[in-house]
Amino acid sequence: MANVIKLHKGLDIHLQGKAEEKLIQLKSNGQYALVPDDFEGVTPKVVVKEGDVVKAGDALFVNKQYPEVRFASPVSGKVCEVVRGERRKVLCVKVQADAEQQFVDYGKKDVAKMNGQQVVDALLEAGIFGYINQLPYAVSTNPSVMPKAIFVSALRDKPLAGNFEFEAKGEEANFQTGLTALSKIAKTYLGCGVHSSFENYKDVDINVFDGKCPAGNVGVQVNNIDPVNKGEVVWTIGDPTVVLFIGRLLNTGKVDLRRRVALCGSEVKAPAYVDMLVGEELSTLLSNSYDADHCVRIINGNVLTGRPTTKEGFLGAHTSEITVIPEGKDADEILGWILPRFKQFSVNRSYFSWLCGKKDYALDARIKGGERHMIMSGEYDKVLPMDIYGEYLIKAIIAGDIDRQEQLGIYEVSPEDFALAEFVDSSKLELQRIVREGLNILRKENA
Repeated sequence: MANVIKLHKGLDIHLQGKAEEKLIQLKSNGQYALVPDDFEGVTPKVVVKEGDVVKAGDALFVNKQYPEVRFASPVSGKVCEVVRGERRKVLCVKVQADAEQQFVDYGKKDVAKMNGQQVVDALLEAGIFGYINQLPYAVSTNPSVMPKAIFVSALRDKPLAGNFEFEAKGEEANFQTGLTALSKIAKTYLGCGVHSSFENYKDVDINVFDGKCPAGNVGVQVNNIDPVNKGEVVWTIGDPTVVLFIGRLLNTGKVDLRRRVALCGSEVKAPAYVDMLVGEELSTLLSNSYDADHCVRIINGNVLTGRPTTKEGFLGAHTSEITVIPEGKDADEILGWILPRFKQFSVNRSYFSWLCGKKDYALDARIKGGERHMIMSGEYDKVLPMDIYGEYLIKAIIAGDIDRQEQLGIYEVSPEDFALAEFVDSSKLELQRIVREGLNILRKENA
């Protein structure tokens, strides 16, 4: 019987352009790239060079700190470029895919007969272990410290988020195998939404979260089930497609990094789903999908936590949506802020749109205001369903007071937990960046 957890804080933002549950077929142009920045906390060491021929599942780079953590190529083909930025930072490793795909065969596994260490070894060997994250620090985990528990969230509730139930349709066996494998490592919790089909899976503790966004955040679920204290480690999978990666590996012996991506946003002509591989070039997906004359923001991910990108970008390792919204630079509004704004969304009823009832909005990427002094107004607490004082924690991070940060629960949070707080923040602070910098400093201090 699933445990139901009712959350009373949060905010659902209803946007135009939600993907219709239909699948469109696209032919890839053959360009793929694995981006180290998609794996937070990883310092990459490239183990291939230009001209090398790789199979799908061969390592392209490893984590310099933990060389056993490899990152597999999504396709077979020729390594065409290792792109570097300032101070020779590795930006991505590009592969030109073969017409006929070749896979490294890691052998099928009977997960029922495996122990936790064998599961970890199988994921390390195949180069998909790095897709699992951890708390504290919200970084890609390492195999040297075993977790007290593993948390998987199958609930996507951010604006325009892709429906994982639609993605997992037909892959129930792989999802079950992945969950069983994780349960061999440590006690595993699966979080899902109300009326979800995921309540029937075995070998895991099912928790139903009944509440508004960000109930689907894995950090929120950890905080409401088994909070992380100093010295403890939990592994987190906020992207449930990673469980499918694990299940496919153990059931077939091959690395299959295919994922179902929602092409969404108010600027998209026909929002729908498409099957893509991690690292696939976005030009295939975005050609003719929106009006090229419009000034748009293309986001690799969702509108709250995704990164701005271009048609020449590549699908992120944890990306389940490609979102296209108006940039807003060409917006020409007479009287500016004093307009009644029936078509704009406001949390605190500053606009008259609240008189129109529940509706979907076509919001743009403008901040609508500059950074200003932080006012202790309780704004963050209204949208943060965690047992922490968000505003005080942000102030402690800005002040660099590590003892205060620890007392206020920094080990329990990740940047995405503050995405909604950033959206409602009247001070216009970049809260996700602030939290990430605070976590990075704390991680360095405790190393």
